[in-house]
Amino acid sequence: MDVVVTGIGLHCALGSLLTSWQRLLAGESGLRSHQPFPELSPRLLGLIDKEPVQLSSLTQQVVASALQDAGLVTPLPDCGVVMGSSRSCQGLWEQLALKMSREGQGEIGLEYWLDTLLHQASVTAACQVGTTGPVLAPMAACSTGIWAIAQGYELIQTGQCQRVIVGAIEAPITRLTLTAFSQMGVLAKTGYYPFDKHREGLIPGEGGAVLVLESAELALSRGAPIYGQVLGFSMTCDAEHATSPSQNRYSATRAVKQCLERSHLCPSDIDYIHAHGSGTPINDKNEAELIQYLFPHGVPVSGSKGATGHTLGACAAIGAAFCLMSLKEQQLPPSVGLKEPECDLDWITSPRQGLIRRVLCFSFGFGGQNAVVAFGHPSLNRLENRLQVGRLKVEG
Repeated sequence: MDVVVTGIGLHCALGSLLTSWQRLLAGESGLRSHQPFPELSPRLLGLIDKEPVQLSSLTQQVVASALQDAGLVTPLPDCGVVMGSSRSCQGLWEQLALKMSREGQGEIGLEYWLDTLLHQASVTAACQVGTTGPVLAPMAACSTGIWAIAQGYELIQTGQCQRVIVGAIEAPITRLTLTAFSQMGVLAKTGYYPFDKHREGLIPGEGGAVLVLESAELALSRGAPIYGQVLGFSMTCDAEHATSPSQNRYSATRAVKQCLERSHLCPSDIDYIHAHGSGTPINDKNEAELIQYLFPHGVPVSGSKGATGHTLGACAAIGAAFCLMSLKEQQLPPSVGLKEPECDLDWITSPRQGLIRRVLCFSFGFGGQNAVVAFGHPSLNRLENRLQVGRLKVEG
């Protein structure tokens, strides 16, 4: 059963979906110096507004955008929901801890606690959509977004749903997140330079992306525009270190190969790779060498974190949204912040027009979480034929 994308919602430091896409193509960055917490020094961050956003409100905003883009009206009782987040309501927990510490409160209200559970993003989305179908809440560090897409894809493939809202939302600008990354020595100071010889580390950003997945039959029956088709995915784990990727790249390599095999593709079929590009020394080196090894013929590569910031659990969902925009617009976005590449790859440093039919989105997270998803243009082979036949039947 073919699974297609009929709607996208996105909000990040660059703006909404179309604004973000236009600014990304223009090589703009949404990163600015902020001091959201008076006890911490100002630093570069990818804030959506002047103050850190709350998870539930951001979830509602992104889901509403995706539903509107797909031409859907709630309630959608049979719709599945797969919404992930790696930090969830951490910011609210920290605010509560500070309040308890300052006011000497020893306990919290049950109602407040129930509104800050780890799966709050999926609960919020499910209530907003009005579904009584499956509701899942994956959590896999930076790979969370692809996990959500994969689980939604399987819900449709197995016949449990005909439509699933998938994605990841992150509100990671909190005291603990900034302090922890600072202690690890991975925060950039002057700018975000993924894959660059002078890269300094990552810059946290908030945001999220939601995709509306539907069976091709359902999308066709309601005449929905299609961004692209989910061709396949793979997820593996290094099971080696809490933060650093495996130096032998075995599991990461296996993830890419499995994704290609399940998508019935070979490396030469790929027209673009949206790289993870965390901006940290080891991760970027590992990823670039992985691409060199698996795609020796050369393939255009770029990443978007230099423009959006590292949105942690939401970064792969945002990357997937940009991949789908590339398929729709037949344009490849540049790697903002990349000036002097360390590795010799076909880096995209300015917008590039071309025939784009199949793309990959990479994500490599803490704990050795490796995830890859492949998307195809809706005019591809079997799907194109089915859509043409369906149109003739509808018109007849």
